[in-house]
Amino acid sequence: MNENPKDWKTYDEFAYGIDTNRLPATDALAGSSYKIDFADGRSLDFAFAEGEIKWSDGKEGATDKAEVIEVAPETYFVELVFAGRSKEAETLILNIETGRALSIYSIVRDAGDAVGEPQVAQIFRPGVIDGGAASGPVPHESRDLIGLRAHFTYSPNHVYEHTYLSSQRYAWQCLVGVQRGHGDVDLATTYKFDENLYIFTFREFKIPVASTFFYNFNDMRSTGKFLGITGDGRIQNSPAGAFIRKASMTYYLPGQEPV
Repeated sequence: MNENPKDWKTYDEFAYGIDTNRLPATDALAGSSYKIDFADGRSLDFAFAEGEIKWSDGKEGATDKAEVIEVAPETYFVELVFAGRSKEAETLILNIETGRALSIYSIVRDAGDAVGEPQVAQIFRPGVIDGGAASGPVPHESRDLIGLRAHFTYSPNHVYEHTYLSSQRYAWQCLVGVQRGHGDVDLATTYKFDENLYIFTFREFKIPVASTFFYNFNDMRSTGKFLGITGDGRIQNSPAGAFIRKASMTYYLPGQEPV
């Protein structure tokens, strides 16, 4: 069995205060309702109220807690926390002007079902709001971040460096905070939502946690969440947010690009 390095921090130990620089929530969508038709055939009906969403996917439905943040003009980061599914959470990225949507569904699996893989898995579903004629680019996997090295300041006590290595992996290290000196390479997936707007996700190997972040490179802000298992075995869904600073960019010769 592989053991974590000495003094390796648990999810809850590093996550405390990591939402200090997060954008504020908004009630701008309260009272509105939408339907998303996803590319894989799933549909989701939902109605916003203050701090919650009433939703139905045709098989199940409920009213659950939700947080809504405007992360770009007419573009919202919606975190849906299921009371009846503690090991699952859904993040919706919505542009109510263009009609584009992306769902990132995170699932904490049993350890035995994730041997050799990160324990928290993610499912990605692009979609269209209200079945209309959507405009703008379709959300799609992107290689645009490959070679970028950037610094993320989540709070005075949380500064991390990210290096985007390939379409499948990124490296991180802590520059300021309780994880200072720690770092790793984890699985990652990047979606381009629109010009200078990306959804970056990663799934860690050493601890059971996965993250979903919206990058707005126009405003240099990152807004996201972590879903994982704390040191004492609880499921925790933690908000996070940071200021972004681009540090450098690596360029590759033709034929030598990463996967």
